[in-house]
Amino acid sequence: MKSLADAFDTMVERLDRSFDGQRRFVANASHELRTPLTVGRALVEVAMHRKSASADVRQLGENLLEINARHEQLISGLLLLADSENQVITAYPVNLADVVSHVVAQTTREAEVAGISLQTEAGEAPTTGDALLLERLVHNLVENGIRHNLEGGGWVRVVSRTRDDDRVEVEVSNTGPTVPPYEVDALFKPFHRLGADRLVSAKGAGLGLSIVQSVAEAHGGTVSASPREDGGLVVTVLLPVDPG
Repeated sequence: MKSLADAFDTMVERLDRSFDGQRRFVANASHELRTPLTVGRALVEVAMHRKSASADVRQLGENLLEINARHEQLISGLLLLADSENQVITAYPVNLADVVSHVVAQTTREAEVAGISLQTEAGEAPTTGDALLLERLVHNLVENGIRHNLEGGGWVRVVSRTRDDDRVEVEVSNTGPTVPPYEVDALFKPFHRLGADRLVSAKGAGLGLSIVQSVAEAHGGTVSASPREDGGLVVTVLLPVDPG
């Protein structure tokens, strides 16, 4: 029995080292890729703003900058995903009501341009953790709701509250395309999206819900999603309440 236990402990340690190595690889590779993207963006901008640049060159430059921006978004998402998979060591009091209000203010313009109505119910929801990561969690949920919605006339509803079971809750629901129930779990996998979107598109890099799940788990919480009958999703994040 002792030999079996020792062998099991050794296996767990090797797995842990393997996962840590994978996270470090993703972080290091993402850092390395940032530099050529930054240089490429600078070169395109210089070419676009030359006095001798033709209209075709300027249009090509705009297209290249758009592609570059999407790749930069992908790299930032990978870095954040690698970061958020680590356990939060230093936690500070964070009221999710403040986070929700802040994120909604940040995303209002994007929602207006898309013709999406943003509805908010920011109830008190005190927890502890890394404020920047929790802001990214809520931001990804709201952004996801806006971008994967109806073509105008849809809505996104963001609610925060304290539950009776010593947990706080953030719930983001939205109208949108019908989501098959069997596809819901796969939405939390990196780079997975419904439909025929490319890996990196205007709607994002397919990392949004993966980051949400990693941040929630790093804070001792959970995330779940369920399809709405009329189309769209309801995503719920539960985190431990801050009793103090």
